[in-house]
Amino acid sequence: MTDTRRASPTEKPVVLTIAGSDSGGGAGVQADLKTIEAMGGFGTSAITAVTAQNTLGVESTHVLPTEELTAQLDAVLSDFDVRAVKTGMLATAELVETVADYAADFDCPLVVDPVMVAASGDRLLTEAAEAAYDDLLAEATVVTPNADEAGVLTGVRPEDEAGARLAGQRLLTTGADAALVKGGHVPGEEVLDVLVTAERIETARHPRIDTEATHGSGCTLSSAIATRLAHGEPLVDAVGRSVSFLQRAIRYHHGAGEGPGAVHHLAALRNEAAREATAETVHDVVSWLVAENVRPLVPEVGMNVVGATPYAEDEREVAAVEGRITKTLDGVEPNRGVRLGASSHVARFLLGGREFFPELRFAVNCRFGDDIEAAIEALGWDVTEYDRAAEPDDAAGTMDWAARDTFGDRDDPPVAVVDRGAVGKEPMTKLVGREASTVAERVVDLRDAVARGLDEGT
Repeated sequence: MTDTRRASPTEKPVVLTIAGSDSGGGAGVQADLKTIEAMGGFGTSAITAVTAQNTLGVESTHVLPTEELTAQLDAVLSDFDVRAVKTGMLATAELVETVADYAADFDCPLVVDPVMVAASGDRLLTEAAEAAYDDLLAEATVVTPNADEAGVLTGVRPEDEAGARLAGQRLLTTGADAALVKGGHVPGEEVLDVLVTAERIETARHPRIDTEATHGSGCTLSSAIATRLAHGEPLVDAVGRSVSFLQRAIRYHHGAGEGPGAVHHLAALRNEAAREATAETVHDVVSWLVAENVRPLVPEVGMNVVGATPYAEDEREVAAVEGRITKTLDGVEPNRGVRLGASSHVARFLLGGREFFPELRFAVNCRFGDDIEAAIEALGWDVTEYDRAAEPDDAAGTMDWAARDTFGDRDDPPVAVVDRGAVGKEPMTKLVGREASTVAERVVDLRDAVARGLDEGT
């Protein structure tokens, strides 16, 4: 018998990034490699320049000699089956021309991120290098400029959808197969991204995230697109998935450094890893509430316990009881098991609350009545409520509107949210919190306070 274990190699598509190094770790090659790994690729690199930078700005830049770049490219391309390439900071005309020469022989998708200015405003590209981009763009599967970069490359700085379409169409005249004109640098409550190809124009609008922590966002997006293309995805799908990936990375950014911070390249990966643990936590809470017999608090429509993954963005990332918890003759029981995506009503409310307080992860809905109201008052809880009659006609949904109405103007989240109901809508109390144990204990505390009120009233 041998103690040697058999190896089991993992095969991932190889992605090559040709870009500068960021000593701050949030952008450049560092961001690219983190993103490629998070998206299921194997990252390789060819560094064009070494920058001394952090979240506050770029302090110095040292451009590598052309022969050092070609040595790196030759080393990678001679050994690896590269399935996609992305370019970032290329610094000088000589380096742009060198990469363009190599790109002419690439037999894989090429994503060109024309990095010209850092998020801090520091220039990362010489004027001569800007003029040298035409040959590189001609080889691009997709070019991903922000508004400023699109202005430099096309003479059109997009301020609206029409401008973005025009800039994208002009980029196609360079020979690029597609252009993704990003709207992150254009002011407004929404971010508009426009993907232009020879066959179609796709537009995507999404709410702007209230943060300046976008350091590395362009590098992250272009690397994500390259990795999805390396997996063989169609361009439209690769762009859509990558934009969603970036939105989450920006919203749940790193608070490192004295500046605004940097995007969290592994947020999606960490979130995926937490799915099973979140479902298990909800299951444990349900089991405890069953053992505690919280029957007096169960609404006629049933009770649900919901738990969001740490970086949840939609209902598919919220664990809940399928079919809810309902009353039995002398207790309560879940109708079925716990799974992600099982709740609509309470999950949407929790996700709406997380727009204002992302730390909220768990919620339970209980019935509401005079006895519940008296118990909440006796407990001294911070409580708020919403009135369904005030819901505007153009609201996207009651739970989304209710969350904005109850959480939007607060400095801290409440313990409980009251819905007094309406015709055909049962009155409800929703308890929310950061920790599952805290929310579960509050359910039991509320049950006990209701019981004390009944005892005092008899």
